Amino acid sequence: MKILIVEDEERIRKVVRSFLVKNGYIVREAADGEEGLDLFYEWNPDLVLLDVMMPKKDGYEVCRAIKSEKTTPVLMLTAKTQEEDEIRGLEIGADDYIRKPFSLKILELRLKNLLGDEIYTIGNFRFLKNEKNVYLNEKIVDLPPKEYDLLFYLAKNHSKIFSREQILNNVWDLLCESDPRTVDTHIKNLRKKIGHEYITTVKGFGYKFEVKNENNI
Repeated sequence: MKILIVEDEERIRKVVRSFLVKNGYIVREAADGEEGLDLFYEWNPDLVLLDVMMPKKDGYEVCRAIKSEKTTPVLMLTAKTQEEDEIRGLEIGADDYIRKPFSLKILELRLKNLLGDEIYTIGNFRFLKNEKNVYLNEKIVDLPPKEYDLLFYLAKNHSKIFSREQILNNVWDLLCESDPRTVDTHIKNLRKKIGHEYITTVKGFGYKFEVKNENNI
């Protein structure tokens, strides 16, 4: 899962980045609002951590621009203590607010509240579970529902080997006596769309999903 940090204080950026990476997030950072907005459009993160007081463009301006085009969650960071500042941020579309100084545990809980478990990321794959869409290298892969279910099942259980019968039981909810060639056909179709390197055939056993440089949430 990808998080963009837009914060002009380098110390805060580094501490938050280290914490997020340690917890499995993919992170990029920007030191001002203008750079942050450019990176947002280029990278399409799953959530933005956005400081309020920054050079070039402040957090309010950046948040307004993001929310005018996307529904990406925005968690604003501020040293301001006035209630009207928080209200202003929420009115322009911010999803939540954290006042500085804040604990990393509070940050973790706020992130979980905003992100839930709707998105699953592994390697260069990103699954949007509610929409049943999958992106590979930031490009959507056009999959019918059952191919999506199969790919997500293998990806979520990456590196584990599953027999055709196990896949039929868990993805199709069919009894083991069903035709195992159903699985083979869907695997073949998936490989045509995502490449052959991700789903491995384990001779005599079945299939497994593997990626390099995994980033799991």
